[in-house]
Amino acid sequence: MKEFFGKRSWLILLLFGLVGQISWSVENMYFNLFVFETVSPDLDAVTLMVQLSGIVATLTTLVAGTLSDKLGNRRSFISIGYLIWGVSVGAFGFMKVDTVQALLGTDAARAVAITLVAVIVGDCVMTLFGSTANDAAFNAWVTDNTHSSYRGRVEGVLSILPLVAMLIVAGGFGILVEFVGYQGLFLGLGTVISLCGLLGLFLVKDSTELKKQGTLKDLFYGFRPSVIRKLPPLYLTLCLIGIYGIACQIFMPYLIIYMKTYLGFSTVEYSVVFGLAIILGAVLNLFLGGVSDKKDKVGLTYFAAAILSAGLLGMFFANTGNKNADLVLFGVAGFVMITGYIFVSALCGALVRDYTPTGDAGKLQGVRMIFSVLIPMLVGPMIGNAINRSAAIPLPDLGSADAMTTLYIPAPAIFLAGAIATLLMFALIPLLARAVKRGREETK
Repeated sequence: MKEFFGKRSWLILLLFGLVGQISWSVENMYFNLFVFETVSPDLDAVTLMVQLSGIVATLTTLVAGTLSDKLGNRRSFISIGYLIWGVSVGAFGFMKVDTVQALLGTDAARAVAITLVAVIVGDCVMTLFGSTANDAAFNAWVTDNTHSSYRGRVEGVLSILPLVAMLIVAGGFGILVEFVGYQGLFLGLGTVISLCGLLGLFLVKDSTELKKQGTLKDLFYGFRPSVIRKLPPLYLTLCLIGIYGIACQIFMPYLIIYMKTYLGFSTVEYSVVFGLAIILGAVLNLFLGGVSDKKDKVGLTYFAAAILSAGLLGMFFANTGNKNADLVLFGVAGFVMITGYIFVSALCGALVRDYTPTGDAGKLQGVRMIFSVLIPMLVGPMIGNAINRSAAIPLPDLGSADAMTTLYIPAPAIFLAGAIATLLMFALIPLLARAVKRGREETK
């Protein structure tokens, strides 16, 4: 393993990492807004879409990660996966209620129901190819090609990419839709993803240390009691990721909808406010990522979780009824939240890679997905939507002829719930610290 990360590796990391995260941001956040605004303002449908996507992502990563180990090949999974992923994203723009109604000659209510089903199925198809290419193969490639001496720095950059993607999607894409529409947006994004896959055929190279190993029985490798007993720091870190993920998924699927409906921010306003918070949080975390390589990553997790929880608490209180005041308060609280969000993700991601055995990265990606995607995306939105449903804040007039006041919008309490859930990490960090210390003593 090289003890430096070369220019080619950085290019691959930034290109495939950023394009992948933009795609995930569109799928996890913007598709929610797309459904809410163009198909039906129904948070139950949004919640179901997020949950099913999490299930597909986990199962796909489990299988694809194991296959990439068995074949000793990450490159093909990444490149071909991105190619097809782009096609599936481009096709999404054709899913319209008017189109369904015209093709089937059905009434409006039935057309809405059919379109919702088509959108949810389409989201699952996209997730299948995206998880194969990004979650399974690309993440395993990063583990294959990084060394523990600089992994915190690499992970810090990787943790910033989702926020950069969120900035691009939440701001730029919202404005872009006004000019080209959803169909143009999805076709454009799909083309970029597919072009990235084409570049991968020439650009991506597997680690020289990657060998063909394992069998399909390794689908269950990460669930073996013997493996869990052998790797307590890894599994305790995954549990931390699960708690952190649940906390974030309580509010994240509804974040843009909340800013537009409850706070009444325009596209430009929420783009500027949250964009500044993301930029400042990302810059600060470039410094924190370097610090984590020199300090105790486990100990820093206390600090990161506290920052995230404090930011979410601030977002809960940032709804005074005065929009100008809310813009400032929500922006400041968002900056604090995002700083903690990136820092927790970077620390836990680096710890996972540190304690993933060499050669087992592929077969363990599915286990990682259970804690980072499946559990959070099943449990978090369920909690968040239960809070929204309980609050029953009526849907405001969005200027749409089919806006239904009987439906509800996201409530501020989702941020309070996220803050409380984040604090549960404090119960697990001491166990992780002891496991890491014991492991070091055993290797002496």
